[in-house]
Amino acid sequence: MSKKHHTAGVALTAALRADIERLIETEPEVRADAEDSVHQMRVATRRLRSVLRSYKRLLDADAAARIRTELAWLAGILGVARDAEVRAARFAELLERYAEPDCAALEPTHERLVRAERDRYAAAHSDILTALDSKRYRAVRRELKGWRTEPPLTSSVSRTPATEVFDRVLRADRKRVRRLVRAEPTAAPADRIELLHDIRKSAKRLRYSCEAAAPAVGDWATDLGKRAKHLQTVLGDHRDAVESYDALRARAAEAHTAGEDTALYETLADAEDTAAGRCLAHYPAAAAAIDKS
Repeated sequence: MSKKHHTAGVALTAALRADIERLIETEPEVRADAEDSVHQMRVATRRLRSVLRSYKRLLDADAAARIRTELAWLAGILGVARDAEVRAARFAELLERYAEPDCAALEPTHERLVRAERDRYAAAHSDILTALDSKRYRAVRRELKGWRTEPPLTSSVSRTPATEVFDRVLRADRKRVRRLVRAEPTAAPADRIELLHDIRKSAKRLRYSCEAAAPAVGDWATDLGKRAKHLQTVLGDHRDAVESYDALRARAAEAHTAGEDTALYETLADAEDTAAGRCLAHYPAAAAAIDKS
């Protein structure tokens, strides 16, 4: 059977198999605390959860909901470590760029920013190992291994041609992004940051559904997925800068309470505020590209 004549069930099984294997293959590296391994496992977990959400009509509702819940649990645990890892690296880079080597405030600032986040990462990684050794994780891993060849497909929709079903899913996911993008200009300033975050999450969902559909749908899905990824990246960079700015302001308040010099914190926060604006300047073009045919 040629790919273009695959049923939706066959095509989705292939996409799920690739995502499940990607998740399982990260486990030994996470256990060994290999570089970037937590990030890769978190991405694999989120990607699989997103695909299950987009293609839920092809799957048994109860089974898919249960697996999504378990993946959300795992992603949450991984996220604590990953967020600390990102902050530690980002703060270290900022200090290297903006702090004078002989600055008297450098050591206490480094302690409060970088070392504290590395300690948080170490504690969070220990929690990940506990989760990976748990009965809960072993159960979901066992079930997912079975899904590589026999996911719980619905009997009706899964027999429909893949191009028909996948095309419908992609258009629905793109419509969701468009709706949020069009609401953004009228959002109140206090709500805009979270709306941009919602746009990013919707773009990421669109990207993953496109990548799952590409073997069946072809170039249109591939191209749309690339545009969705670009929008996700632009808003992800913006979100990282905003969250770093907020964290720096919070650490500065802690340092002030402890009687420490906070001038360096202010310099770093200003740099992140500028970075957030620079990232956001790329947003209009990235959002408009989603509308291309």
